[in-house]
Order: sequence, then structure tokens, then C-alpha cells
Amino acid sequence: MIDGQLGDAQTVLNVGAGAGSYEPAHRRVTALEPSIEMIRQRAVPAHAVIQGIAEALPFPDHTFDAAMAVLTVHHWSDQRQGLRELRRVSRGPVVILTFDAANGLFWLVDYFPELIALDEAIMPPMTLYGEELGRVRILPVPVPHDCRDGFLAAYWRRPSAYLDPRVRAAISSFHAIGDVTAALARLVGDIALGRWDERYGELMDREDFDCGYRLVVAG
Repeated sequence: MIDGQLGDAQTVLNVGAGAGSYEPAHRRVTALEPSIEMIRQRAVPAHAVIQGIAEALPFPDHTFDAAMAVLTVHHWSDQRQGLRELRRVSRGPVVILTFDAANGLFWLVDYFPELIALDEAIMPPMTLYGEELGRVRILPVPVPHDCRDGFLAAYWRRPSAYLDPRVRAAISSFHAIGDVTAALARLVGDIALGRWDERYGELMDREDFDCGYRLVVAG
């Protein structure tokens, strides 16, 4: 979906690029990432990588055909300024993958209700994008049942995955809410006794699910 919305852009700036997930291999990508640790985790660095922040992009106006940002806006210290910077350096589309805290609830919050307050506190309201980027399209991004990417909602049809400490270690939300021992024990019991299946078993027939992820496209 991200690649499709980038259109015919040849040069793309990926802001908050992390280790390089979702970067289109067939385009000339410049990756910008504040964390040197994340930069070191990148695979073979086929793309140019610059250490920097969204709020102060080190590029002249209209440098790139397009700009993209994947699950990163909520980490920015000044979200409005960061969005203005993306708009400034792109002469074409701005494509952002984000999460709509107002509509992104699934069964996991029944066990970890702290996730609701966490998302409401850090995720930008969807209205922010139109205010700073102008006219935008907001597209739902359903998560496939066999998603391998490992973000919070990737295992919506595989509840036992959340019991794996390696899975939780890769999800920043679990770090943020702290001790989850009691909630995990409840989930273990519900899975073992069939209560999870009684409540949410209808999900097992679905190929994908709208967990609240949204693609914002401007320009």
C-alpha cells in the first residue's frame, strides 16, 4: 500500500526510517533516523542514511519526489513541525503510516487496558494531518492474519504469540506499560480453558482485520 501511494516517485525520503522496514527497493531512498543504534541495525545499507530528526530536515525545499514516514510520528517531539518539514522537502506525495487511537481497539486491550491510555497519550489525532499537510486521504490498513512484522497488532489471530517474551521484547508498548505479569496469567488461563475462543473465536475465520492502522496520503 505504501509503495502504491508513492506513485511514480523516483527519489524518496524516509523519515524516522529505523532499520529500514518498508523502504521500496526499486526507488532511490534517503533514510533519515535519529538513533545510531537503529542505523546500525539496518541490513546492507543500499540506501543513503543520514542521522537526523524530522523537525529539522537537512534538505532544501522540494528535494525529493516523495516523502514517507512509517509508525514514527508519535515519537517526534514536535509533530506539527515534523509534518511541515515533510511537506516542505517533498515536491510530490507525503505518505505516512500511523495509528488511529480513536478507532484502533482489538481484544488485546481487554487484557492490557493500559494500552488505551498509552495510545491516547502519544498518538496524534487524525485531524492533525489535514491541518498541517492540507487535503489528505486516510486509508485503512488491514493487518493480515499471518503478518510477520511483529508490531503490536501483528498477532491479532494468534493470541499465544503474546505469551512469548521475545515477541513482547520487540513491541515498545509492552516496555511502556511495565509489569504485565497478572495480565499474562489471565491470558494464559483464558487460552487454556477456551474462554478466549468463546469471546473472540469468530476472528479465526478472518483473513485480515482493521486494528486501527491508517495510511495518510497528502498531495
